[in-house]
Amino acid sequence: MEKLKLDDFTKYTFLSGLEYNPRGSHACFAVHKADMEENSYKSNLWLYDVQKDKSWQLTAFDKEKGFIWQDDEHILFPGMRNPRDKEKAEGGGEFTIYYRININGGEAQEAFRIPLAVESITNIDSTRFLLTATFNSNRPDLEGMSEKDKGKELEKRKEDKDYEVLDEIPFWRNGGGFTNRDRSRLCLYDSSTGKYEVLTDDTMDAGGVRLNDNKDKAVFIGQPCVKGKWQMEDYLFILDIEAKSVRQLTKNKFSWSGVFFIGNTLVAMGSDMKEYGINQDVVFYRVDQVTGEQQLLAPEFNLSTWNSVGSDCRLGGGNPFRVDDGYLYFIATEGSSSYIYRIDLEGRFEKVSTAEGSVDSYDVRESKTLFVGLRGHQLQELYRLEAGKEEKLTGFNDWIIDEKHLAPLEQITVETAPGVTIQGWVMKPVDYEEGKKYPAILDIHGGPKTVYGEVFFHEMQYWANAGYFVFFCNPRGSDGRGNEFADIRGKYGTIDYDDLMAFTDAVLAKFQGIDQERVGVTGGSYGGFMTNWIIGHTDRFKAAASQRSISNWVSMGFTSDIGFYFEEDQVTATPWSDIDKVWWHSPLKYADQVSTPTLFIHSEEDYRCWLPEGLQMFTALKYFGVDSRLCMFRGESHELSRSGKPKHRIRRLKEITDWFDKYLK
Repeated sequence: MEKLKLDDFTKYTFLSGLEYNPRGSHACFAVHKADMEENSYKSNLWLYDVQKDKSWQLTAFDKEKGFIWQDDEHILFPGMRNPRDKEKAEGGGEFTIYYRININGGEAQEAFRIPLAVESITNIDSTRFLLTATFNSNRPDLEGMSEKDKGKELEKRKEDKDYEVLDEIPFWRNGGGFTNRDRSRLCLYDSSTGKYEVLTDDTMDAGGVRLNDNKDKAVFIGQPCVKGKWQMEDYLFILDIEAKSVRQLTKNKFSWSGVFFIGNTLVAMGSDMKEYGINQDVVFYRVDQVTGEQQLLAPEFNLSTWNSVGSDCRLGGGNPFRVDDGYLYFIATEGSSSYIYRIDLEGRFEKVSTAEGSVDSYDVRESKTLFVGLRGHQLQELYRLEAGKEEKLTGFNDWIIDEKHLAPLEQITVETAPGVTIQGWVMKPVDYEEGKKYPAILDIHGGPKTVYGEVFFHEMQYWANAGYFVFFCNPRGSDGRGNEFADIRGKYGTIDYDDLMAFTDAVLAKFQGIDQERVGVTGGSYGGFMTNWIIGHTDRFKAAASQRSISNWVSMGFTSDIGFYFEEDQVTATPWSDIDKVWWHSPLKYADQVSTPTLFIHSEEDYRCWLPEGLQMFTALKYFGVDSRLCMFRGESHELSRSGKPKHRIRRLKEITDWFDKYLK
């Protein structure tokens, strides 16, 4: 057995996008591996044969990760395999090429090309498809133009790349760049003619498209942009496919996360955001297809309906909602794990999976369940779930357990306030010796409405292998314990800070092997905010690494892609309603009290926790004579630590580890 190395994550295999064929005889999923030479990731499609209990690689072009089943034997996936097509795309051409491959063998062949930038696609029949595609209302549609006019328009777009005109908010999206006037439009495409029809207008984004069983109707969610400002609420719409007519179903202010046909009944998941704001857990409704009237289902269900269990060992995701045999299946985070649940039309719900860990992708067909999950020290694998029992079907990452030293997680529960208990974990150094003192790192999760759980986390395992205690917890504000526990609106830096400090006290008291003079703190996103906050309120930590952080709510609220609504909701104030409160919750206010040497990690294309947030705090610390350093990554977004380029992820983890080594060892 050898110690885990910093760059071992480049050898991990990641799985995503699991999907049964219509009959349920096979399932397809994407397999991703780091490509160090290209500083990117290779992705290929794999098949699992249910009867033969066998998996094998289907594609080998290293670019296939998104797909749909066209029928039981054919898979469609987008690609660009011809160099001439790549050249056209780089020249500004807008089109998406789909390839078809037979699961029984043979090369993939071009099936059709759509003159749109397709985001999602669903097949109605053998030739017709319902899709969403990006369209910018400031640019004319290239489809139907003569080659001469098309050439002129592309030349104009090339010239306009030196300019960016903004007339709406948000004007950019994390990892997506400037998105002013971009719309996601619903379209009907016929591959037999190569023609498409636009079904929604330019006043809204369309998404979450679902067909009924007869495939003559579809429902979707539309989010409006009013007077240059995207709204927090969205609405349900229903499409008559043959008539090509769209009708708005709901009119009340709601945030909808999904809408589905279960047989002939419409079921939706949404939140009125009235009691707990934008992070309020959704509830289930039956929706009348004529009037849009909503009937509440399962009012007692009080969990978030998504997987919020953190890990830096995933790439890609999967459909979190499935409909099968009269049930709506979904993923819910409960405690520190995520599980598969299902609900019927009477509002009866039940937990389908029961093992702790994380369900990252899954599908159900005739109650047969396959899923991609994280279990204990095991990285992602494919599992079968039958009668409540799980069976691991693949061994992509077995070598890690066989070859590497891994630190076990010791759970610790701490009472941080009267009636408030916090769940957390401690990892000892893998070469721990009784009587010896070791440095330690407190790691704080993002969100804040996410959770840490008992799943593989590369950076933590690496630090444990590098001789550190690592400890982490789920303070108030975290997911998995209902709305009230997660609600820290207007309280950032108060009860959550108290929980983290009380947890730290408990860990240091219980684990005598930790040298209390050599403890560091780090975290990203909300964890970066808390790191900035902590160093301005205590000097107990001897080094800090603040990642993709918030330092100033005044600037964050009006530069971040989510800031204009996130700040008002989470801080419960704006600079105009209560500037003192906005500034009070800003870590920058307390920068003159910082003495902790601090490293800042930020990405140039992170428009969620925008670079100036780190620059302000870094500059303030330098101004006050505190040792600090900022490392900025070009070409990266808010997802640097999870899906950034492999070499950048290596450099990020090295920067953080070297900083802690400098001050804690």
